[in-house]
Amino acid sequence: MEKKRVYTFGNGAAEGRADMKNLLGGKGANLAEMNLIGVPVPPGFTITTEVCTEYNELGRDYVINVLKGEVEDAIIQIEKLTGTKFGDKDNPLLVSVRSGARVSMPGMMDTVLNLGLNDDAVEGIAKKSGNERFAWDSYRRFVQMYGDVVLGMKPHSKEDIDPFEEIMEEMKASKGIELDTEFTTDDLKQLVKLFKAAVKEKTGKEFPVSPWDQLWGSVCAVFDSWMNERAILYRKMNNFPEEWGTAVNVQAMVYGNMGKTSGTGVAFTRDAATGENIFNGEYLIDAQGEDVVSGVRTPQQITTEGSRRWAKLQGISEEERSAKYPSLEEVMPECAAELIAVQQKLEDYFKDMQDLEFTIQDGKLWLLQTRSGKRTGAAMIKIAIDMLHEGYIDEKTVLKRCDPEKLDELLHPVFDKNALAKAKPITHGLPASPGAAAGQVVFHADEAEEWSKEGKQVILCRIETSPEDLRGMNSAQGILTSRGGMTSHAAVVARGMGKCCVSAANNLIIDYKTRSLSINGKEIKEGDWLSLDGSTGYVYEGKIATQDADLDENFDELMSIAEKYARMDVRTNADTPKDAAVARKFGAKGIGLCRTEHMFFEEDKIVPMREMILSKDEEGRRKALEKLLPLQKKDFLGIFRAMDGLPVTVRLLDPPLHEFVPHDEKGQMEMAKVMGISYKDIHDRVEGLMEANPMLGLRGCRLGNLYPEITEMQTRAIIEAAIELKKEGITAIPEIMVPLTGIVHEFKAQKDIIESTIHEVFAENNESVEYKIGTMIEIPRAAITAHKIAAEADFFSFGTNDLTQLTFGYSRDDVAKFLPMYLDKGILKQDPFAVLDQNGVGQLVRMAVQTGREVKTTLKCGICGEHGGEPSSVKFCHTVGLNYVSCSPFRVPIARLAAAQAAIEG
Repeated sequence: MEKKRVYTFGNGAAEGRADMKNLLGGKGANLAEMNLIGVPVPPGFTITTEVCTEYNELGRDYVINVLKGEVEDAIIQIEKLTGTKFGDKDNPLLVSVRSGARVSMPGMMDTVLNLGLNDDAVEGIAKKSGNERFAWDSYRRFVQMYGDVVLGMKPHSKEDIDPFEEIMEEMKASKGIELDTEFTTDDLKQLVKLFKAAVKEKTGKEFPVSPWDQLWGSVCAVFDSWMNERAILYRKMNNFPEEWGTAVNVQAMVYGNMGKTSGTGVAFTRDAATGENIFNGEYLIDAQGEDVVSGVRTPQQITTEGSRRWAKLQGISEEERSAKYPSLEEVMPECAAELIAVQQKLEDYFKDMQDLEFTIQDGKLWLLQTRSGKRTGAAMIKIAIDMLHEGYIDEKTVLKRCDPEKLDELLHPVFDKNALAKAKPITHGLPASPGAAAGQVVFHADEAEEWSKEGKQVILCRIETSPEDLRGMNSAQGILTSRGGMTSHAAVVARGMGKCCVSAANNLIIDYKTRSLSINGKEIKEGDWLSLDGSTGYVYEGKIATQDADLDENFDELMSIAEKYARMDVRTNADTPKDAAVARKFGAKGIGLCRTEHMFFEEDKIVPMREMILSKDEEGRRKALEKLLPLQKKDFLGIFRAMDGLPVTVRLLDPPLHEFVPHDEKGQMEMAKVMGISYKDIHDRVEGLMEANPMLGLRGCRLGNLYPEITEMQTRAIIEAAIELKKEGITAIPEIMVPLTGIVHEFKAQKDIIESTIHEVFAENNESVEYKIGTMIEIPRAAITAHKIAAEADFFSFGTNDLTQLTFGYSRDDVAKFLPMYLDKGILKQDPFAVLDQNGVGQLVRMAVQTGREVKTTLKCGICGEHGGEPSSVKFCHTVGLNYVSCSPFRVPIARLAAAQAAIEG
């Protein structure tokens, strides 16, 4: 039997369901479900995501051929339900064509509205509706959208505007009008002619007349948009696989542009920025859906409460608001009441905050979409915790509902309160996405990306953003627009990214050609600094200082729930008491990696460290190490004190010695003076430390075995600090870690030195402390021979940074030369230094844990590479039975949530 590629819905019936998102996409599955629960939805059909895969593999002609029969039957069903005829000149069926992946990708793919119009059909629509202006406005919109999406009518350069918008702006200027709604019917007829002429000039072809040609062109354009640059980038940013594909949704048109009793809008059942349980959204009278999200017209609020809040932010009086910017509740109270009832029904049914699109045609409400709404990290947590308390969801659903990566937004700094109190805002707009951002003004997305790569902080300033700006938005600290509302593209995408955004800033004029903006006459040029407060909508000149964010009780409750379910601990990588304290506040259960080499770069230690390295014999090294001992011990006192009662894994000296010595003449001269020897001697010794491949040279345990006095000093500093603190009533639990073990005998040699030193210190102090001695597993051979090493080691800590380098044979310092190409061509699915390679490196980890514990059942195993804070890697670590993961302090909450999710996912 031929597989089914088209699923229909309409009039309360549907062939699909909400749980078919993988096949029908999120939009198609929810359109079907809304039909089944009695929500008013225009009839239509969904072409499955599998067809997108066929399209990309087998081509356009194949797909049209296999779809033709099912699509024709589905069109007939829409005709029966609407009483119209596709392609008829007197009573034409017009349809919309929209994308719909299994996950929300707002603005990344393409849409065409009013499809089916031509010079005959527009007259039929005009007669049938009795509204000639509406008919020609719809035709103008269709030619414009089809020209852009299907025929590729794009701006010539980034300084230029859309070619159709350019034609419209010229007509507005000649007519002395400002708004699209001010065009007369004759104006719209003329625009259609001008648009078609522009299409002919650009493409060399006439605008298509046949509705079937239009339909297939649009369906294929939506499939093509799955592979457009912005969709590919969005998938990479969110780790969505290319093979998912997009569905195509074809629906009978309903019209928001039929006059004063019609409109369109976007709404959220809860506040997507803050999580507040308040229905909110925006609408436009006499408009179609793209008008709301594009930012071309600034929309009005749906609820009266929302409208009053908006007016307060804009500094508009209640009298002016109600007269000029009334809410939908005030303009169409019956439609607003029905919409409020429907949104509650949908949230109750789906048990999550919903993002709705709706159209009102001649006073009748139609829902075009519902989906789980994009939200900020703060809103994500508040909505999940509130819904738990409201009885919608249970604790496990709370954990599943929260994306670990989005916690990162909450941990970012906010503006310093004292600095903010002294700053004066130069304008304010809508607080479209919360957070604090300061950066240099830049006007074009590609340049925002370039500046960011150069290490600059940037604020992307646009009249309004479009999906083409995605790269720049992702690179910017914040986004500022002069147009658009809370549901504009800039607002929705910024919230999804966790980027600060202020939209529709008052009196903001942006000039792309002069690369400048003005606010109330004050000019700000490209490169000048602005600061944005996305929580209040205020914009400040200059750079405002920041401070650590305050976390609320919702965050604390989420972490408590995560703690309840997680079976794997989360430690931190910390080299200072400050970092250790931060991590402990976030719930770290100890330190999984304390890198002692970072301590030696501090000013009071670097000189004796260099003395030790540049000494010509053991006696000289031991003299220098005597100077370092009290300084190193002081470091450990601070870290152990911060981690009172929790284990601290201290890695012994790891990097090649040449990294610590001066390579410039001035630095070498200073060391010659300190050590009382000639500059030539110092220079020769520095040169003698250079290696052809230092990563594989004299470092790690090799260094400790060649110079055992270094291991002795570090061990003594660790244990003396632990004993001193014990006398103060503070419990230090040191775990001494030998780096870069490849052969069990290397480790055994270091272990003997460490144990001998520990027993000396115990004897000297007539005191002892609990301790462990283990090793990093970062060389493939160590993983393969883990059973031998486990016989000697108390613990394994997988150093997956180096283990990834050595397993792949990629230098982390040089991989950037080819990694982007590998990712683009699909040779690699993900950067293995960011996301653990589960099939290669991961199997070495799995094998080492398994064989190590066969020898020693009590063997503690953890991971301390960068992967320890990446959610999918954390979940893998859970499956292989690690005791803990360790990550940077600000990644601790992310890892804790991922660990809890791993436990409940099984």
